[in-house]
Amino acid sequence: MSDNVLVVGGGPAGSVTATFLAQEGFSVRLIESQHFPRYHIGESLTPASRRVLDMIGVADRLDELDFQRKRGGVFLWGEDTWVIDWSEIFGVDVHTWQVDRGRFDALLLDNAREKGVKVEHGITAKSVTFGDNGRPAAVSCKAEDGTDFTIEGFDFLIDASGRSGLLSSRHLRNRKPHEDFRNVAIWGYWNDARALPTCPEGGINVISSPKGWYWVIPLGGGRNSVGLVTHKDLFAEDRRQHSDVESLYHAYLNENEPVKELLSDATYNGPVRVETDYSYVADEFSGPGYMMVGDAACFLDPLLSSGIHFAMYGGMVGAAALASARRGEVTEAEGLRFFEVSYKRAYTRMLTLVSNMYQGYRGKNDFFWTADRLVGQDPTGKEESFGEVIGGLSDIREATDASTRIGTSKLEEEARRVQDGELNPNRPLFGAQHKMGQEEDPIGGLQLVTSPRLGLQRVSGSDEVDSKTSP
Repeated sequence: MSDNVLVVGGGPAGSVTATFLAQEGFSVRLIESQHFPRYHIGESLTPASRRVLDMIGVADRLDELDFQRKRGGVFLWGEDTWVIDWSEIFGVDVHTWQVDRGRFDALLLDNAREKGVKVEHGITAKSVTFGDNGRPAAVSCKAEDGTDFTIEGFDFLIDASGRSGLLSSRHLRNRKPHEDFRNVAIWGYWNDARALPTCPEGGINVISSPKGWYWVIPLGGGRNSVGLVTHKDLFAEDRRQHSDVESLYHAYLNENEPVKELLSDATYNGPVRVETDYSYVADEFSGPGYMMVGDAACFLDPLLSSGIHFAMYGGMVGAAALASARRGEVTEAEGLRFFEVSYKRAYTRMLTLVSNMYQGYRGKNDFFWTADRLVGQDPTGKEESFGEVIGGLSDIREATDASTRIGTSKLEEEARRVQDGELNPNRPLFGAQHKMGQEEDPIGGLQLVTSPRLGLQRVSGSDEVDSKTSP
């Protein structure tokens, strides 16, 4: 594989992928339609994201800034309240942040520039031309002054274009919506909101409601993000009863007693924002000469704050695959298969847990049992596996230690059972031998390594992947 990579999109997915590639010696050009800083929702990070940020050299900077340190969250769900405190479960150093996305995204993109990425703003990618070999050969663009031009001469394309989906929506048309998650989010900002009494430092407060679920997120400096996710049909019905979204938003907050109490001494800042929150996933995240990262590949309801985790995890795994392919340690097909399967496993695991929580209240242990099975543990009814999954830590562990993976077919079986409502809290995942042997390894005996360089390595005794079966 040659050196030149074009990245479309400068959000966390694009900037993190570009930075990793630049650190591994690639020549990287990144184009972004907007100028930073710019507003974006999605302020809550996971511990797995902190690990990625440490690898690209910005975690210490974030600790020095005034972003709110986050150690977990509290869920007031149905008749239960439960706390996930990552520092208590996994160690005092395990924490992350609640961030202002405008400043955070700008910091990531500045870091990419410092690491050698050529960053260009005000350029919108419009379409991709594929060569006779099936690889992307050119990207048609429009500059902010209206000029049309074409970018050629790159060897690999990273689509980090977000929900607009340069490849999945406009060319491959392989994006599939999740019918159960056709939701709308409505939110605003407050000063001096309180947290639920048992909430860990800087934690997200998640509160269920017959209409959906609320969030209260401390952003530092006394500022809070407060919102509701509800089904689009309920939102449309409620919207007709109000003259504007401001009055609707405050009505939503006033009808939930726990949220109302948390805001009783708070001051509203506004403005109210509304955004469709439809979940989707592309059939394939990669192919010859390209990969999709972040919202360009998949989007999931924000109940478990998975958006930035998917973006950064996908960027790290994708960059590792390309770096090893460039060095001749794996073929491009092997690398893309590792990226594809690892990324989809992360999405499937989080989707299954979110689906379980949306299916109706059956007690917190049901969610904990599901999380146990998703990481290959027999059901315990404790919070450790749930905390590991929502922290993205299970994804990092599986990618870097092949011996801890469960078979993809078993993971997908659990996802199907949850989505079909076939729940049995006492059912083991698949018997005592729940770890897979190498012959069942869905990623061809490869695992991710971060030292001495980012890349992939073969697990001892594994055979090479048949490239004919790889994407």
